[in-house]
Amino acid sequence: MSTPPSPPGAERTDGSSVLIGALVPLTRPGWIEAGQHLLAGLELAVRDVNDAGGIGGRRLELVVRDTAADPQRAAAAVDELARLGVAAVAGEYHSVVARAAAARADALGLPFLCSSAVLDALTEQPTEWVARLAPAQSRGWQIYADFLLGAGHSRIAVAAEPSVYWASGARILRDYLAPRGGTVIELDMRALAPTALCDELVDNRATALLLLVGHPEPAVPIVKSVRRDQRLAEITIGAPAGQPEFAEWATLLGDDGAAIPFLRYLPERLSPLGARVETALRERLAEAPSFVAFEGYDTVAVLADVLRSHGTNSAHMAASWPHVEVEGTRGQIKFSRTPGISVWQWTWTPIQVVDRDPAEPDRFRILHSG
Repeated sequence: MSTPPSPPGAERTDGSSVLIGALVPLTRPGWIEAGQHLLAGLELAVRDVNDAGGIGGRRLELVVRDTAADPQRAAAAVDELARLGVAAVAGEYHSVVARAAAARADALGLPFLCSSAVLDALTEQPTEWVARLAPAQSRGWQIYADFLLGAGHSRIAVAAEPSVYWASGARILRDYLAPRGGTVIELDMRALAPTALCDELVDNRATALLLLVGHPEPAVPIVKSVRRDQRLAEITIGAPAGQPEFAEWATLLGDDGAAIPFLRYLPERLSPLGARVETALRERLAEAPSFVAFEGYDTVAVLADVLRSHGTNSAHMAASWPHVEVEGTRGQIKFSRTPGISVWQWTWTPIQVVDRDPAEPDRFRILHSG
Protein backbone atom coordinates (compact mmCIF):
# COMPACT_ATOMS: atom_id res chain seq x y z
CA MET A 1 0.00 0.00 0.00
CA SER A 2 2.79 2.47 0.83
CA THR A 3 4.53 3.70 -2.30
CA PRO A 4 8.33 3.69 -2.02
CA PRO A 5 10.04 6.98 -2.85
CA SER A 6 11.44 7.05 -6.38
CA PRO A 7 14.86 8.43 -7.22
CA PRO A 8 14.86 11.94 -8.75
CA GLY A 9 13.90 11.91 -12.39
CA ALA A 10 12.48 8.39 -12.23
CA GLU A 11 8.94 9.42 -13.21
CA ARG A 12 7.96 8.88 -16.81
CA THR A 13 4.61 10.26 -17.89
CA ASP A 14 3.13 10.51 -21.35
CA GLY A 15 2.32 14.16 -20.77
CA SER A 16 -1.38 13.50 -20.34
CA SER A 17 -1.44 13.05 -16.54
CA VAL A 18 -1.95 15.87 -14.05
CA LEU A 19 0.62 15.33 -11.30
CA ILE A 20 0.10 16.02 -7.58
CA GLY A 21 3.04 15.67 -5.20
CA ALA A 22 2.20 13.77 -2.00
CA LEU A 23 4.27 14.17 1.18
CA VAL A 24 3.78 11.37 3.71
CA PRO A 25 5.85 9.83 6.54
CA LEU A 26 6.45 6.22 5.53
CA THR A 27 9.64 5.35 7.46
CA ARG A 28 10.90 5.98 11.00
CA PRO A 29 11.22 8.23 12.83
CA GLY A 30 8.03 9.29 11.04
CA TRP A 31 4.73 7.97 12.32
CA ILE A 32 4.44 5.24 9.70
CA GLU A 33 0.86 4.20 10.48
CA ALA A 34 -0.35 7.80 10.12
CA GLY A 35 1.52 8.03 6.82
CA GLN A 36 -0.06 4.84 5.53
CA HIS A 37 -3.57 6.05 6.41
CA LEU A 38 -2.94 9.46 4.84
CA LEU A 39 -1.63 7.82 1.67
CA ALA A 40 -4.57 5.40 1.53
CA GLY A 41 -6.98 8.35 1.57
CA LEU A 42 -5.02 10.22 -1.10
CA GLU A 43 -4.82 7.14 -3.36
CA LEU A 44 -8.49 6.24 -2.97
CA ALA A 45 -9.58 9.76 -3.92
CA VAL A 46 -7.27 9.73 -6.97
CA ARG A 47 -8.88 6.46 -8.05
CA ASP A 48 -12.36 7.96 -7.63
CA VAL A 49 -11.41 11.10 -9.57
CA ASN A 50 -10.02 9.02 -12.45
CA ASP A 51 -13.06 6.71 -12.44
CA ALA A 52 -15.20 9.83 -12.87
CA GLY A 53 -13.25 11.01 -15.93
CA GLY A 54 -10.19 12.59 -14.33
CA ILE A 55 -9.38 16.27 -14.83
CA GLY A 56 -10.95 17.27 -18.12
CA GLY A 57 -10.21 13.80 -19.47
CA ARG A 58 -6.64 13.73 -18.12
CA ARG A 59 -5.66 11.23 -15.47
CA LEU A 60 -4.70 12.43 -12.01
CA GLU A 61 -1.46 10.88 -10.74
CA LEU A 62 0.26 11.00 -7.34
CA VAL A 63 4.02 11.43 -7.08
CA VAL A 64 4.72 10.17 -3.55
CA ARG A 65 7.68 11.24 -1.41
CA ASP A 66 8.49 9.85 2.04
CA THR A 67 9.34 12.65 4.49
CA ALA A 68 10.32 10.31 7.38
CA ALA A 69 9.34 13.19 9.74
CA ASP A 70 12.40 15.15 8.52
CA PRO A 71 11.79 18.85 7.73
CA GLN A 72 14.89 19.14 5.49
CA ARG A 73 13.90 16.06 3.55
CA ALA A 74 10.41 17.52 3.04
CA ALA A 75 11.77 20.85 1.78
CA ALA A 76 14.06 18.99 -0.66
CA ALA A 77 11.09 16.90 -1.80
CA VAL A 78 9.08 20.06 -2.58
CA ASP A 79 12.00 21.30 -4.72
CA GLU A 80 12.13 17.98 -6.57
CA LEU A 81 8.37 17.83 -7.08
CA ALA A 82 8.40 21.36 -8.50
CA ARG A 83 11.09 20.28 -11.01
CA LEU A 84 8.93 17.30 -11.99
CA GLY A 85 6.08 19.65 -12.87
CA VAL A 86 3.47 18.83 -10.22
CA ALA A 87 0.43 21.10 -10.25
CA ALA A 88 0.32 21.15 -6.44
CA VAL A 89 1.71 19.49 -3.33
CA ALA A 90 -0.53 17.71 -0.83
CA GLY A 91 -0.36 15.84 2.45
CA GLU A 92 1.99 15.64 5.42
CA TYR A 93 1.09 14.61 8.94
CA HIS A 94 3.86 16.01 11.18
CA SER A 95 3.48 19.73 11.92
CA VAL A 96 7.17 20.66 11.95
CA VAL A 97 7.61 18.84 8.62
CA ALA A 98 4.55 20.50 7.08
CA ARG A 99 5.91 23.87 8.19
CA ALA A 100 9.16 23.27 6.26
CA ALA A 101 7.19 22.10 3.20
CA ALA A 102 4.87 25.10 3.39
CA ALA A 103 7.78 27.54 3.58
CA ARG A 104 9.39 25.97 0.50
CA ALA A 105 6.11 25.85 -1.45
CA ASP A 106 5.51 29.51 -0.59
CA ALA A 107 9.00 30.46 -1.76
CA LEU A 108 8.55 28.56 -5.05
CA GLY A 109 5.00 29.75 -5.72
CA LEU A 110 3.65 26.19 -5.67
CA PRO A 111 0.17 25.48 -4.26
CA PHE A 112 0.27 23.29 -1.13
CA LEU A 113 -2.85 21.82 0.48
CA CYS A 114 -1.83 20.56 3.92
CA SER A 115 -3.90 17.55 4.95
CA SER A 116 -3.17 16.84 8.57
CA ALA A 117 -0.72 19.17 10.37
CA VAL A 118 -2.25 21.56 12.91
CA LEU A 119 0.49 24.00 14.04
CA ASP A 120 -1.11 27.48 13.96
CA ALA A 121 1.93 29.18 12.42
CA LEU A 122 2.33 26.91 9.42
CA THR A 123 4.21 29.75 7.70
CA GLU A 124 6.08 32.72 9.22
CA GLN A 125 4.12 35.25 7.13
CA PRO A 126 0.64 35.14 5.61
CA THR A 127 0.70 33.32 2.28
CA GLU A 128 -1.65 32.87 -0.68
CA TRP A 129 -0.05 29.58 -1.73
CA VAL A 130 -0.94 27.34 1.23
CA ALA A 131 -4.31 26.06 2.47
CA ARG A 132 -5.10 23.58 5.22
CA LEU A 133 -7.85 21.06 6.02
CA ALA A 134 -6.91 20.10 9.59
CA PRO A 135 -8.09 22.46 12.35
CA ALA A 136 -5.52 24.79 13.88
CA GLN A 137 -3.90 23.46 17.06
CA SER A 138 -5.28 26.35 19.12
CA ARG A 139 -8.83 25.44 18.10
CA GLY A 140 -8.57 21.71 18.83
CA TRP A 141 -6.53 21.97 22.01
CA GLN A 142 -8.82 24.63 23.51
CA ILE A 143 -11.74 22.24 22.95
CA TYR A 144 -9.66 19.56 24.67
CA ALA A 145 -9.00 21.94 27.58
CA ASP A 146 -12.76 22.56 27.88
CA PHE A 147 -13.24 18.80 28.12
CA LEU A 148 -10.65 18.58 30.94
CA LEU A 149 -12.32 21.39 32.89
CA GLY A 150 -15.73 19.79 32.41
CA ALA A 151 -14.34 16.52 33.77
CA GLY A 152 -13.20 18.32 36.94
CA HIS A 153 -9.45 18.57 36.22
CA SER A 154 -7.65 21.70 37.41
CA ARG A 155 -4.14 20.34 38.15
CA ILE A 156 -2.91 19.07 34.83
CA ALA A 157 0.60 17.74 34.23
CA VAL A 158 2.10 17.59 30.75
CA ALA A 159 4.91 15.14 30.01
CA ALA A 160 6.69 16.97 27.20
CA GLU A 161 9.56 16.53 24.77
CA PRO A 162 11.30 19.48 23.10
CA SER A 163 9.64 20.48 19.81
CA VAL A 164 7.87 23.51 18.40
CA TYR A 165 4.66 21.46 18.23
CA TRP A 166 4.71 20.25 21.85
CA ALA A 167 5.77 23.68 23.16
CA SER A 168 2.94 25.29 21.23
CA GLY A 169 0.45 22.77 22.66
CA ALA A 170 1.62 23.35 26.22
CA ARG A 171 1.32 27.12 25.75
CA ILE A 172 -2.23 26.84 24.33
CA LEU A 173 -3.30 24.72 27.32
CA ARG A 174 -1.64 27.01 29.86
CA ASP A 175 -3.06 30.23 28.35
CA TYR A 176 -6.56 28.75 28.14
CA LEU A 177 -6.68 27.00 31.51
CA ALA A 178 -5.03 29.65 33.73
CA PRO A 179 -7.89 32.22 33.57
CA ARG A 180 -10.34 29.38 34.24
CA GLY A 181 -8.64 28.15 37.41
CA GLY A 182 -6.50 25.45 35.85
CA THR A 183 -2.79 24.86 36.48
CA VAL A 184 -0.43 23.27 33.95
CA ILE A 185 2.64 21.56 35.40
CA GLU A 186 5.30 20.96 32.72
CA LEU A 187 7.52 17.91 33.17
CA ASP A 188 10.57 17.59 30.89
CA MET A 189 10.85 14.02 29.62
CA ARG A 190 14.50 14.54 28.68
CA ALA A 191 15.23 14.62 32.40
CA LEU A 192 12.71 12.09 33.78
CA ALA A 193 12.42 8.32 33.46
CA PRO A 194 8.82 7.02 33.56
CA THR A 195 9.14 5.95 37.23
CA ALA A 196 10.49 9.39 38.21
CA LEU A 197 7.60 10.94 36.29
CA CYS A 198 5.17 9.00 38.50
CA ASP A 199 6.83 10.47 41.62
CA GLU A 200 6.44 13.98 40.17
CA LEU A 201 2.75 13.38 39.46
CA VAL A 202 2.17 12.30 43.06
CA ASP A 203 4.20 15.21 44.49
CA ASN A 204 2.32 17.75 42.33
CA ARG A 205 -1.13 16.23 43.10
CA ALA A 206 -1.93 16.12 39.38
CA THR A 207 -5.30 14.65 38.45
CA ALA A 208 -4.54 14.44 34.72
CA LEU A 209 -1.38 13.67 32.75
CA LEU A 210 -1.18 14.70 29.09
CA LEU A 211 1.26 12.95 26.75
CA LEU A 212 3.05 15.62 24.72
CA VAL A 213 5.59 13.07 23.50
CA GLY A 214 6.35 10.83 20.55
CA HIS A 215 4.85 7.43 19.82
CA PRO A 216 5.72 4.65 20.53
CA GLU A 217 8.68 6.03 22.53
CA PRO A 218 8.33 7.36 25.15
CA ALA A 219 4.51 7.40 25.15
CA VAL A 220 4.03 3.64 25.56
CA PRO A 221 6.50 3.18 28.49
CA ILE A 222 4.98 6.22 30.23
CA VAL A 223 1.45 4.79 30.01
CA LYS A 224 2.59 1.39 31.28
CA SER A 225 4.46 2.94 34.19
CA VAL A 226 1.55 5.17 35.26
CA ARG A 227 -1.01 2.36 34.93
CA ARG A 228 1.09 0.13 37.20
CA ASP A 229 1.57 2.75 39.94
CA GLN A 230 -1.13 2.24 42.58
CA ARG A 231 -0.67 5.81 43.82
CA LEU A 232 -1.96 7.02 40.42
CA ALA A 233 -4.99 4.73 40.15
CA GLU A 234 -7.34 7.72 39.83
CA ILE A 235 -5.30 9.83 37.39
CA THR A 236 -6.61 10.48 33.87
CA ILE A 237 -4.08 10.03 31.08
CA GLY A 238 -4.78 12.12 27.97
CA ALA A 239 -3.23 12.39 24.50
CA PRO A 240 -4.53 15.46 22.68
CA ALA A 241 -2.26 14.82 19.68
CA GLY A 242 -4.17 11.61 18.87
CA GLN A 243 -1.69 8.81 19.55
CA PRO A 244 -4.47 6.31 20.55
CA GLU A 245 -6.25 6.76 17.20
CA PHE A 246 -4.20 4.08 15.46
CA ALA A 247 -4.38 0.30 15.83
CA GLU A 248 -0.69 0.09 16.80
CA TRP A 249 -1.53 1.86 20.07
CA ALA A 250 -4.01 -0.84 21.07
CA THR A 251 -1.62 -3.57 19.93
CA LEU A 252 1.25 -2.24 22.06
CA LEU A 253 -0.78 -1.31 25.14
CA GLY A 254 -3.84 -3.58 25.20
CA ASP A 255 -6.19 -2.65 28.03
CA ASP A 256 -3.71 -0.04 29.29
CA GLY A 257 -4.34 1.99 26.13
CA ALA A 258 -8.09 2.39 26.76
CA ALA A 259 -9.74 5.37 28.48
CA ILE A 260 -7.09 7.83 27.22
CA PRO A 261 -8.98 10.76 25.65
CA PHE A 262 -7.62 12.24 22.42
CA LEU A 263 -8.64 14.62 19.64
CA ARG A 264 -10.21 13.25 16.47
CA TYR A 265 -11.48 15.22 13.48
CA LEU A 266 -14.65 13.39 12.48
CA PRO A 267 -18.37 14.24 12.66
CA GLU A 268 -20.68 12.31 14.95
CA ARG A 269 -22.31 10.78 11.87
CA LEU A 270 -20.74 10.39 8.45
CA SER A 271 -22.62 11.63 5.38
CA PRO A 272 -23.46 9.14 2.60
CA LEU A 273 -20.18 10.14 0.90
CA GLY A 274 -18.26 9.69 4.15
CA ALA A 275 -19.85 6.27 4.74
CA ARG A 276 -19.01 5.11 1.21
CA VAL A 277 -15.41 6.31 1.59
CA GLU A 278 -15.14 4.66 5.01
CA THR A 279 -16.10 1.29 3.51
CA ALA A 280 -13.57 1.65 0.69
CA LEU A 281 -10.82 2.78 3.07
CA ARG A 282 -11.50 -0.13 5.42
CA GLU A 283 -11.06 -2.50 2.50
CA ARG A 284 -7.85 -0.78 1.38
CA LEU A 285 -6.32 -0.65 4.88
CA ALA A 286 -7.68 -3.97 6.19
CA GLU A 287 -8.62 -2.08 9.38
CA ALA A 288 -10.84 0.79 10.50
CA PRO A 289 -9.71 4.03 8.83
CA SER A 290 -8.48 6.82 11.09
CA PHE A 291 -9.52 10.46 10.67
CA VAL A 292 -6.14 10.94 8.91
CA ALA A 293 -7.30 8.70 6.03
CA PHE A 294 -10.38 10.92 5.59
CA GLU A 295 -8.10 13.98 5.59
CA GLY A 296 -6.16 12.40 2.72
CA TYR A 297 -9.32 11.72 0.73
CA ASP A 298 -10.66 15.24 1.25
CA THR A 299 -7.32 16.74 0.16
CA VAL A 300 -7.55 15.21 -3.31
CA ALA A 301 -11.28 15.97 -3.54
CA VAL A 302 -10.49 19.68 -3.05
CA LEU A 303 -7.51 19.72 -5.42
CA ALA A 304 -9.48 17.90 -8.13
CA ASP A 305 -12.24 20.51 -7.86
CA VAL A 306 -9.70 23.34 -8.09
CA LEU A 307 -7.97 21.73 -11.09
CA ARG A 308 -11.25 21.19 -12.93
CA SER A 309 -12.39 24.77 -12.44
CA HIS A 310 -9.07 26.68 -12.63
CA GLY A 311 -6.67 24.43 -14.55
CA THR A 312 -3.06 23.64 -13.63
CA ASN A 313 -1.75 27.22 -13.60
CA SER A 314 -0.18 27.72 -10.15
CA ALA A 315 -1.28 31.31 -9.67
CA HIS A 316 -4.85 30.53 -10.74
CA MET A 317 -4.96 27.59 -8.34
CA ALA A 318 -3.69 29.66 -5.41
CA ALA A 319 -6.20 32.40 -6.20
CA SER A 320 -9.01 29.84 -6.04
CA TRP A 321 -8.71 28.92 -2.32
CA PRO A 322 -11.36 31.46 -1.17
CA HIS A 323 -13.79 30.16 -3.82
CA VAL A 324 -13.57 26.47 -2.92
CA GLU A 325 -16.86 24.84 -1.95
CA VAL A 326 -16.50 21.06 -1.97
CA GLU A 327 -18.47 18.26 -0.36
CA GLY A 328 -15.89 16.41 1.75
CA THR A 329 -16.24 13.21 3.72
CA ARG A 330 -16.66 15.22 6.94
CA GLY A 331 -18.69 18.21 5.80
CA GLN A 332 -18.74 21.09 3.33
CA ILE A 333 -15.19 22.39 2.81
CA LYS A 334 -14.62 26.15 2.44
CA PHE A 335 -11.48 28.15 3.16
CA SER A 336 -11.25 31.53 4.84
CA ARG A 337 -8.78 33.83 6.54
CA THR A 338 -8.76 33.21 10.28
CA PRO A 339 -7.12 35.56 12.83
CA GLY A 340 -3.73 34.22 13.89
CA ILE A 341 -3.58 31.65 11.08
CA SER A 342 -1.17 32.43 8.24
CA VAL A 343 -2.71 30.11 5.59
CA TRP A 344 -6.14 29.60 4.03
CA GLN A 345 -8.00 27.54 6.63
CA TRP A 346 -11.05 25.26 6.58
CA THR A 347 -12.99 26.81 9.47
CA TRP A 348 -13.71 24.30 10.99
CA THR A 349 -13.64 20.58 10.49
CA PRO A 350 -15.67 18.70 13.14
CA ILE A 351 -13.69 18.07 16.34
CA GLN A 352 -14.31 15.33 18.91
CA VAL A 353 -12.67 14.20 22.13
CA VAL A 354 -12.86 10.39 22.12
CA ASP A 355 -11.26 7.43 23.84
CA ARG A 356 -11.07 3.67 23.44
CA ASP A 357 -13.78 1.88 25.43
CA PRO A 358 -12.19 -0.14 28.29
CA ALA A 359 -14.86 -2.82 27.78
CA GLU A 360 -14.07 -3.05 24.05
CA PRO A 361 -10.76 -1.30 23.14
CA ASP A 362 -11.47 -1.42 19.39
CA ARG A 363 -14.58 0.73 19.95
CA PHE A 364 -14.35 4.52 20.35
CA ARG A 365 -16.50 6.55 22.74
CA ILE A 366 -17.29 10.21 21.97
CA LEU A 367 -16.78 12.13 25.21
CA HIS A 368 -17.06 15.74 23.97
CA SER A 369 -17.66 17.59 20.71
CA GLY A 370 -16.58 21.06 19.66
